[in-house]
Amino acid sequence: MQWGKGIREIPSSVCSLPCKPGERKKMVKGMPCCWHCELCDGYQYQADEVTCLLCSYNERPNENRTGCRPIPIVKLEWHSPWAVIPVFLAMLGIIATIFVMATFIRYNDTPIVRASGRELSYVLLTGIFLCYIITFLMIAKPDVAVCSFRRIFLGLGMCISYAALLTKTNRIYRIFEQGKKSVTAPRLISPTSQLAITSSLISIQLLGVFIWFAVDPPNIIIDYDEQKTMDPDQARGVLKCDITDLQIICSLGYSILLMVTCTVYAIKTRGVPENFNEAKPIGFTMYTTCIVWLAFIPIFFGTAQSAEKLTQEEPEMMGNIMIKADICDNSSAVSRAKKEK
Repeated sequence: MQWGKGIREIPSSVCSLPCKPGERKKMVKGMPCCWHCELCDGYQYQADEVTCLLCSYNERPNENRTGCRPIPIVKLEWHSPWAVIPVFLAMLGIIATIFVMATFIRYNDTPIVRASGRELSYVLLTGIFLCYIITFLMIAKPDVAVCSFRRIFLGLGMCISYAALLTKTNRIYRIFEQGKKSVTAPRLISPTSQLAITSSLISIQLLGVFIWFAVDPPNIIIDYDEQKTMDPDQARGVLKCDITDLQIICSLGYSILLMVTCTVYAIKTRGVPENFNEAKPIGFTMYTTCIVWLAFIPIFFGTAQSAEKLTQEEPEMMGNIMIKADICDNSSAVSRAKKEK
């Protein structure tokens, strides 16, 4: 038999060709022996000739979409730019804090250090140091121990710093107000009393953390929704601590309350005499800190979830707050030194 137009091969007499791996047969209506090949797309795989099924939440299709494979698990690595920059800044902050603390210890009994309120200054420096330390906990590989320390130190450093600043501003305010009424000194202005007040304020933060531990024990999770992209090959599961954004804000909420209260006292003491020159630097610190916080909260909630977000935002916030606290404390010491000269 000869075929027209010079064709030597036998023409195909089937209406459909076999489907490739990863494609299912979509039958043509009214033609039971004919079909169209349809690719199993997204997170689907070819279960049989006519069916595509979704992979489970922690899996993605293999290369030819004939089955599923586990989604890779990732975490924030120490060599990542998101980690290197905060660690570098934190190290600079730690070195500067240790240097200031060493200077205070060396000149512990000098008039300048005593006049600056050395007890609360040491407390403030401790809070600054803890704020920088939290950076390393945020980058460390999550496990139950790391997650526990994150919960403890997340708001503790800022709480210690704000508690010390609040105690200072409250002391200045009470001395100034008492001076308007009588010549007798107000109660609870001695160094021991100031430390007791500061410790009481800090203990509230610790109590809240312990309640958090009891209600919701620390745990690690793998979040597959955070980096589940349209392209299955780019999907990743993120290993992280079981801490929600709301829990983070609640943990920092007490520090925010201390900050607001300290700002109120800073406003009330903005007109104090020159011999209470701590008030103005503290006021400047609190005003600018409030602005940073107002910018931080909407950015934090508006940013898409990522392992980098917490590590990026926390050192940035704490670095701004602690640098301002250092300026406040050092300005107080310098001004007293000038006055004594």
